[in-house]
Amino acid sequence: MAFAAVLFAPARSRPASSAELKPALKIIAFGDSIIAGRGLPSDDALPAVLEKALRREGYNVIVVNAGVSGETASGGLARLDWTIGDGADGVILELGANDMLRGINPEVTEAALDAILAALKARKIKVLIAGMKAAPSLGPEYKARFDAIYPALAKKYGVPLYPFLLDGVAGVPALNQSDGMHPNSAGVEIIAKGILPEVRVLLD
Repeated sequence: MAFAAVLFAPARSRPASSAELKPALKIIAFGDSIIAGRGLPSDDALPAVLEKALRREGYNVIVVNAGVSGETASGGLARLDWTIGDGADGVILELGANDMLRGINPEVTEAALDAILAALKARKIKVLIAGMKAAPSLGPEYKARFDAIYPALAKKYGVPLYPFLLDGVAGVPALNQSDGMHPNSAGVEIIAKGILPEVRVLLD
């Protein structure tokens, strides 16, 4: 009878680990069509791919897709307060590519990004800057001014910087959609792999 009692006793549930008991960290991927995943299934967009990669590594994290196709840095500033609501632990800031494509004065782009970073710092939200680089076709002067924006702001605010989000993907036809500008699923995987170490820095 004692054996039967043991055999049929209800199994004890496994105690939850300390990581499981903690609420998931909430990271907002705040950017343009590259974040939004233009032309891709939602599961293939960069925020979803990053979240899956981080969870495989044991991070309890949610990466929210707050990308808007066509967004400029000024547009991002205008929607910052209502997009980055309460409860955000960190932000991946990816804006400026559309400014560059439209030939917007780099000073305007820098001022908007600066204001975004200042607002997030005031709210004590950690930030990772995902940088962009200007196309050579815009000329060496414009390129030099635009490319300098991201390292300057990263230094000013003491935040991590991934210098060029499209590193290894830009200009590679096999890794981009037919428009030659937006990464395909394979391209997103490479982007995620490249930026992942900096996202770990943001989380840790």
